[in-house]
Parts: sequence; structure tokens; C-alpha cells
Amino acid sequence: MKTIHVRNVPDDLYKQLWQLAHANRRSLNAQVIVLLSKLVGDEEHRNQQANILNSIRSRRFKAPAKSPSILELLREDRGR
Repeated sequence: MKTIHVRNVPDDLYKQLWQLAHANRRSLNAQVIVLLSKLVGDEEHRNQQANILNSIRSRRFKAPAKSPSILELLREDRGR
């Protein structure tokens, strides 16, 4: 396993992390690992969602460049 050292952690953040770890009956180290894992997993999930949305957008129907607008079609239909 690898080790990460974090420097210059603000006092209020350290206190919040410690309180969260205590509330969850974890060590500070274990709590930080849980939070980092969740954050990385959430980021991967957002990337997957973005890829799916881009795929959907790329498959949407696009009218040909020279096709009439919807307003032109409505006016033509009303003129009949």
C-alpha cells in the first residue's frame, strides 16, 4: 500500500475530519480513505454520465441544413 502525507491542513478542516471519524467509529486515516474513495467514485460516475449524455446528443435527429423551419412549415400549412 502507498502512503500519502498531507501538509498544511487547516485546523477547522482537521477538526471536522476528526469529528466525522469519531462519529463513524473510524480512525482519522480510515475516514480520509473512505472520503477519498467516495470522491473518486463520484467523479468516475460523473464522467460516465457525461459520456452517456454526449453519446445521446450525438445521435439526436438533426434536420438537413436546407430544410424549412417549423414556422415556415406552419405558415405553409395554414395557407392551404
